[in-house]
Amino acid sequence: MSRLSERPEKPVVGVSMPHESAHLHVTGAALYTDDLVHRTKDVLHAYPVQVMKAHGRITALRTAPALAVPGVVRVLTGADVPGVNDAGMKHDEPLFPDEVMFHGHAVAWVLGETLEAARLGAEAVEVELDERPSVLTLPDAIAAGSFHGARPVMESGDVTAGFADSAHVFTGEFLFSDQEHFYLETHAALALIDENGQVFVQSSTQHPSETQEIVAHVLGLHSHEVTVQCLRMGGGFGGKEMQPHGFAAVAALGARLTGRPVRVRLNRTQDLTMSGKRHGFHAEWRIGFDAEGRIQALDATLTADGGWSLDLSEPVVARALCHIDNTYWIPNARVAGRIARTNKVSNTAFRGFGGPQGMLVIEDILGRCAPLLGLDPMELRERNFYRPGQGQTTPYGQPVTQAERISVVWEQVRQDAGLADRQREIAAFNAAHPHTKRALAVTGIKFGISFNLTAFNQGGALVLIYKDGSVLINHGGTEMGQGLHTKMLQVAATTLGIPLRKVRLAPTRTDKVPNTSATAASAGTDLNGAAVKNACEQLLERLLRVAGTQLGANASDVRITEGVARVLGGDRELAWDDLVRTAYFQRVQLSAAGFYRTEGLHWDAKAFRGSPFKYFAYGAAAAEVEVDGFTGAYRIRRVDIVHDVGDSLSPMIDVGQVEGGFVQGAGWLTLEDLRWDTGDGPNRGRLLTQAASTYKLPSFSEMPEEFRVRLLQNATEEGAVYGSKAVGEPPLMLAFSVREALRQAAAAFGPEGVCVELASPATPEAVYWAVEAARAGGARADGGGAPGDGSVARTDTGALSHA
Repeated sequence: MSRLSERPEKPVVGVSMPHESAHLHVTGAALYTDDLVHRTKDVLHAYPVQVMKAHGRITALRTAPALAVPGVVRVLTGADVPGVNDAGMKHDEPLFPDEVMFHGHAVAWVLGETLEAARLGAEAVEVELDERPSVLTLPDAIAAGSFHGARPVMESGDVTAGFADSAHVFTGEFLFSDQEHFYLETHAALALIDENGQVFVQSSTQHPSETQEIVAHVLGLHSHEVTVQCLRMGGGFGGKEMQPHGFAAVAALGARLTGRPVRVRLNRTQDLTMSGKRHGFHAEWRIGFDAEGRIQALDATLTADGGWSLDLSEPVVARALCHIDNTYWIPNARVAGRIARTNKVSNTAFRGFGGPQGMLVIEDILGRCAPLLGLDPMELRERNFYRPGQGQTTPYGQPVTQAERISVVWEQVRQDAGLADRQREIAAFNAAHPHTKRALAVTGIKFGISFNLTAFNQGGALVLIYKDGSVLINHGGTEMGQGLHTKMLQVAATTLGIPLRKVRLAPTRTDKVPNTSATAASAGTDLNGAAVKNACEQLLERLLRVAGTQLGANASDVRITEGVARVLGGDRELAWDDLVRTAYFQRVQLSAAGFYRTEGLHWDAKAFRGSPFKYFAYGAAAAEVEVDGFTGAYRIRRVDIVHDVGDSLSPMIDVGQVEGGFVQGAGWLTLEDLRWDTGDGPNRGRLLTQAASTYKLPSFSEMPEEFRVRLLQNATEEGAVYGSKAVGEPPLMLAFSVREALRQAAAAFGPEGVCVELASPATPEAVYWAVEAARAGGARADGGGAPGDGSVARTDTGALSHA
């Protein structure tokens, strides 16, 4: 076992413990960015001047009326920017635009003594607009040829030959929705300038180093003149990877110009109307199967709704293409990706980062095609799994390691869920209930872990040991409730061999650990944990030499366990505090900078080939649902999950991540329905779902009545920190099981072998229409829609035909 993955005697990792800030969270004592305003003197409040039109060129911007409002101090416009007027990394996101690109686009910011004064000032700003045509939907963008960014193509095998060898060929389309992050804490930043002109920004950001970079280039400064700190976030889910930069830059610009601290904090409606979402996608596909139902070829085009600027759309599309295979061997594939440019907010990272969208496409295809092939959906999925020892690679050329785990987690879920008995019970229930149907579906996941951009796969840490034996760790990752800091404390305590109470963690800030990557791609623990371990190992090596001298032994024969240094096979010992004090008096350095880079990665973005992922995380879920045939209303009766996290660093944290990810995925697929005004009236482009009253989020009532989560045992990941695997994003895709169960329940209202198309999100309304289509026969594998007859079944998801 590698040094990175090997665990010492009596490790602190692997122990179930609560989140390090759990007590602060539940008592309300935990501080977030905006809470710091009340501890800061003479703060000015910033308020955006939003233009409520979907698209248009600004012909006049009059700020004088705002300055006449009592309490207004200044109005920030593009003329005030001393550096680069851009809030993005692609230089396509003007911080103060002269062209409105979406309904609610902020074109200026008002600074006031109070938030109310700033709000009234923003209302007083006069903006004249030369309105222009707008593109709002993916189909309209595709029809208009409105695209931007890269257009990758992933190819493997011989697609033409694959289709020629196929006994069954199906084509179809699939349009599925975006998703709002709806983190509890909205975007927030607080900027101050010290006596030396140093800019200090408190920001709710997943990427402090990039926030620092953007603030510096807006202000025309170097990065060493800007410090960004993230104390903690009240949720991020990817929405705070790129989008906080502009808000931090506004606060910093205001502070620089006025000499006073400036606070930016969006209210919920502003956050919903100004910040990006998960990318909605359109998929057009053609798939071929042999006579046994094994995939022979796939030809697909995935189009993402990027919104008005690129943001992270290019890597999101790349990851979608890299995950369209999910757990299935596709020997011949051609998959193209493109980004639609629409007059909506700039869509951005969201948990899974394109992976869920790519995986949803193949799961939807298999769910739709199984009845047409005369196969049970579970059987069709099993027949197409990657198999170990077959030399199979993904469509982008990466060998599928640990392919046996696909079947292992699948079989464990089948056993845990008691599948055979429950399927008989469901069949009996459905036969006795003409107006209510149940169904049980199982789906699996294979999710690649690492950033597609190889350079991002690095992490840093700074660990300090003080003379009294206490330890302070700094690392480049940010805490958004996912438990990263808890795991880092456990890693440090385990590596040093000391009790957890000896270790404290400092807030993430750019003047302690520089040039960090975003806490994203599920890589936060892998990168920062390995960096913390590296720093602690440097310190441990120095201390073991001191301990060896004190104990009369070679350093290699000394172990530190539970805060005591002992010689192997001997009875002499030295307490940690005494060891540290001795090391100090011997002038031994008691601080260390740690670093880690993920090895073995290679990616050619132009050829779309390589091995971009360190490893794959696996999981499987079985979901049972019950659907009302009159209304389409449904409930999730039971969910069983087996998920692979390697050897868990913190089991309680990891189970919570699996549960939370699953519920968020179920929300995306079944509940969360973003709607825009697409009419030609004065409110064209307006987001209609601007609050929790109109945007349905998962709640207790949507939780499974029985929810059973098990972590895969004896699953050490060689080459990862203490044998663990990432857990943040992969569980979200386990929710495919709910959507497939709803499809099967709707089909149960129709004749045998009916093929059901299901919209996404599968709201009760969408399920109702699927039920109605099933009752009408749908596209069936019998005489009503036999293979080869060219029948087409249509719903608002698109069309499916069998050629």
